[in-house]
Amino acid sequence: MSGRNRMPRHPENFRGLRDVPRSVMNRGPGPLPIHPAALEDELEMQHREMQRIIAENRLVIDDNTHLQRELTAAKDEIHRLGQVIPKLRVEKEVQARELIERGLKLEADLRASEPLRSEVMQLRAEVQNLNALRQDLSTQVQRLTQDVNRAQAENQQLIAMSADMDGMRKDLIEARRAYDYEKKAKEEQLEMKQSMEKNLISMAREIEKLKIEQLNTERRARELGGGGYGMLNGSPEMRYQSDAFGYGYGSGWGHYDKRDPPRR
Repeated sequence: MSGRNRMPRHPENFRGLRDVPRSVMNRGPGPLPIHPAALEDELEMQHREMQRIIAENRLVIDDNTHLQRELTAAKDEIHRLGQVIPKLRVEKEVQARELIERGLKLEADLRASEPLRSEVMQLRAEVQNLNALRQDLSTQVQRLTQDVNRAQAENQQLIAMSADMDGMRKDLIEARRAYDYEKKAKEEQLEMKQSMEKNLISMAREIEKLKIEQLNTERRARELGGGGYGMLNGSPEMRYQSDAFGYGYGSGWGHYDKRDPPRR
């Protein structure tokens, strides 16, 4: 077994070389001994060949068995058909007779219905006319259906537009109310602003007037001389000036004290 990897596996060539007679120059005292590895390879190849032949024989045996079974089944089928064919022939003859009788009967019926052919042709013409009318009506129905669908779609659009217009109308009313409210508020604010400006102007005038009166009073006090601070402070003229100043300052905001706060 160790010599397999050292010698080529050529048993037939090896056998041929062994059988060929050696030349005169190469003849020795006797035949050379055969290497055990070569013998082992040859035996292995013969064993494989035998196994292949056995497998092929098995396949052939199986094929023969299958063919024999098919042949037996075919023979049985042929025997069965041989029994069925006469019955089929009888049935075919009976059917043929029945068909012939039916054909003769139909022919007699056709001959009897010859007078009705003109009526049948007329009915066919009427049927064609009715079919044409039906197609025309179907076309009209389709058109009307399309018109109805279009009208329904337009109605849906009109409904949606009406809803949008109602919403826009409500929004317009709300906007108009808001605008009127803002306008009224602005008018009130303008009136308040004008009134405040008038009050401020009157207050400025009163202040200027008080300043002038104070200057006049101080000048008179200086003219009267020293020690007039107590007299000045307790004089009726100065009390009148302070009362006038307080009244003028408070009267400027009296108009707003009586008004309600502006609405928002």
